[in-house]
This record gives sequence, C-alpha cells and structure tokens, in this order.
Amino acid sequence: MAEKSELLRVPVFADLPDDQIDWFLSQSQELHLKAGETYARQGDPADAMFVLLEGVLQGRGELGGETFIFNLERGAVTGLLPFSRMKEFTVSGRAETDSRALRFPASLFPDLVQKMPELTKRLVGLMSDRIRETTRMEQQRDRLAGLGKLSAGLAHELNNPASAATRAASQLRGILLRIRDASQELGRRNLTPEQKDEIARIENSVAESNDPPPDALTISDLEERLDSLLRSHGQEDLWQLAADLAHKNFKPEILEHVFATLDGPTARAALVRIAAWTEILNLLHELESATSRISDLVRAIKEYTYMDQSPIQNVDIVKGLETTLTILNHKLKRGVVVKRDYQHLPFLVNSFGSELNQVWTNIIDNAIDAMGGKGELRVRTYRDDKCVVVEIADNGPGIPPEVLPHIFEPFFTTKGVGQGTGLGLDTVQRIVKKHAGNIQVKSKPGDTCFQVWLPLADAAARI
Repeated sequence: MAEKSELLRVPVFADLPDDQIDWFLSQSQELHLKAGETYARQGDPADAMFVLLEGVLQGRGELGGETFIFNLERGAVTGLLPFSRMKEFTVSGRAETDSRALRFPASLFPDLVQKMPELTKRLVGLMSDRIRETTRMEQQRDRLAGLGKLSAGLAHELNNPASAATRAASQLRGILLRIRDASQELGRRNLTPEQKDEIARIENSVAESNDPPPDALTISDLEERLDSLLRSHGQEDLWQLAADLAHKNFKPEILEHVFATLDGPTARAALVRIAAWTEILNLLHELESATSRISDLVRAIKEYTYMDQSPIQNVDIVKGLETTLTILNHKLKRGVVVKRDYQHLPFLVNSFGSELNQVWTNIIDNAIDAMGGKGELRVRTYRDDKCVVVEIADNGPGIPPEVLPHIFEPFFTTKGVGQGTGLGLDTVQRIVKKHAGNIQVKSKPGDTCFQVWLPLADAAARI
C-alpha cells in the first residue's frame, strides 16, 4: 500500500496538503510491476497518468522515423497529463527492474484540477518542459539531417575534383618517363644549336598557345592529317602521338617543318617530347582547375559556417546567398537554372551569419525539392527603407491554399514519413524574428516567392 510519505518525496507532490495527498492516493491504483512487464503500449488510448514510486521504467518510441529509448527513475511522472491533447500513448512503457507505481485515471482529471490546483499547475509546467525537450530533439535531428545532406553533397562535390587531380597526377608519372626517354635520345644525337633552338621554339609556342580547344570534328580531321603525314615520313606507329597533337591543335605545317629540319629518328624523338609536353600542359591545367575547385569549396564551407570568425558581425547578404548557392550546387546542377537580380549596394546586416545561411539553405532547398530538381530559381535583393529585402522564388507547382497558412507551424510538413520534421520553416521564422526581421510568402502555381526583410546595419543605413 502506497504511503503518504512516498508520494511527498515525488518532486511535483512535495509540500502539498495532506488532504490532497490522501485524495490522490484514494483515487489511484497501485501497480506492482515485474522486470520486463509492460504498463503502456504505443498506440493504445492514453487514459492514465503514472507516478513511479520504486524501481526504473523504460520508454521506447519513435521520433521522425528513428527509435529512441529513455529511462525513468523514482519520482518520475509519465503518461497522460492534464490539458494534454494526446489521444494515444506515443511510447511503450515497461519495467526495467521490479517497480511500483501509481496509476491515476484520466477520467478524474477534472476533479484533480479542482481539488489539487497547485499540483495541476506543476503538471502543466512539466508538460511544457516535455514539449520543449521534444521540440529540441526534433530541431537537433532536423539540423543533423540537414547537415548530413549538405555533407553528402559536399563530399560528392569534393570527390570529383579530387579524383581528377589524382588521375592527372597518376598520368603525369608515365608522361614524365616518356619525356625523360625522349630527352635522352635527343641528347645522344649531335644536334646543332639551331636545331636545339627550333625544338625549344616549338615547345614554347605550344606552351604559350591560348587558342580555344578545337571541337570534336576538327580534332578528328586534324588527327587524320597528322597521322597521314607521320606515315609519309616512315613513322607508322605514332597514331597516339597524332591524337595527342591534334587535341592541342598542332598544325600540320609545323609537323612538316620538323621533318624538314631534323632527320627521321631525331624528328621522332623531338615529336614524342613535344607531344608529351602538350599532355603535361593539359594535365597541369586539370590539376589547377581541380585544386582551385577544392579550394573554392573549402572557402565556401568556411564562409558558410563563419569558421574562425566572430559569431556576430555585419554580414554581406549577397555574399551569404552566393555561398549558400555554392554549398547547394550539387542539387542545383541537376537541372535548376539560377537567375540573380542583386541591387548593387552593400547590404550589411548585423547578425549571426551562420544562422542567416540556415535561412537561405532551408528556403532554397525547399524550392529545389518543390521543383523536383528542375526549374528556375530566382534570387533577388533590394533595399526597402532601412531594410534589405531578399526574395527567393521558384516556378514549381506552388503551395496549396489550404496548406499556406500552416507552413510556419512547428511540426507541420507535407513531406512523407522520414523525409521532413516540419521544423525547417519554423526554424527560418525564428531566426528571422531573432534578427528583428519579417518573412512572408506568396504562392500560386508556377510562382512561389519567399520575402525576407532584415534591418540594415547602421553603417549601411546611412548610405
């Protein structure tokens, strides 16, 4: 039999009058649970509140498609609470150890509110704490999910140039060996200073050429002409050399000049070295492009997260939008055309820069999803009095009129189970309000536009 002193040791019952404690005990059913025994099942009608007097209870449920487990120790209150709208138990509860608990029926909540107003107040506070904790968990999961998607996209974006750089470096090794062998062959021949100068001149002209690369048809025709010329001079096995020279737009007249200046074996060695040199130049260009792309992505990541920078500062709105577009390039390049319309003013906003980037990321990511990864994304900035206005619009199917009033509500989502928590736009609205701004949305089929107003920093407002 549960005693008054046991219930008074439960924090929410502490210091309550004896008559109220006696009434609560008289209306409660005492449960003796063996380890492993279930006292509530997920999906069953939520019809009772439980007060744990002894032992440990374990709850198990799902949040956003993921299983979570938590333990409750002596003094915990669980189950349905007064004024809760819960219709069914959202978790299953079982005894982790031999336990003892009180079961108070929900049908008596009206009496509880009248007879124990202080306890009711405390239980409402407990319910508020639970809601905040659940929201915090959902927000954390939403942030982690978003970070996971960004990380996967960035990993793919980084992998492409990294693979290109690795491939180019690997190919360079073999080409350098060919240059070494060709140079040794030339070194064994008694070349005149004029012949050496001519070979060097051709190599330099190839290196300094800024002509755009020829198209595929031109390359094919040029390769045939170069191969024919090589064969006419007794070089039957240099088809690959002809292909390499054609890609560099090597002129047939230069090839004729080489054979006119040098004897056959010497010309062959010189052409092998020249061709290898053209390949090296191409591979160096690939390496520069790949490492430059990696550097750009790393810089974008640092700018996106404001790494090594003050968390609060005057941030350039346009720069933040461009950084976000760079971060989301892996989704944009599948078929989204970005149209920019930036007013040429220094839009500086005193803010938590990385938080504003979350705003742009959520809105742009939703727009891309709404368009199915293909369509037109319009990004515009302009000044409106002492505010900067950022417009992000898409030509997707639009937001249904019955859905539009609810899009900023916590946990509201039109996405399938496990695809969204309904906290993205709620987070956007909270961040915008935190910056003393405002956000609105207009939508019709083919045109959905989010408008974000943010107050300009003092320095920009005086312009």
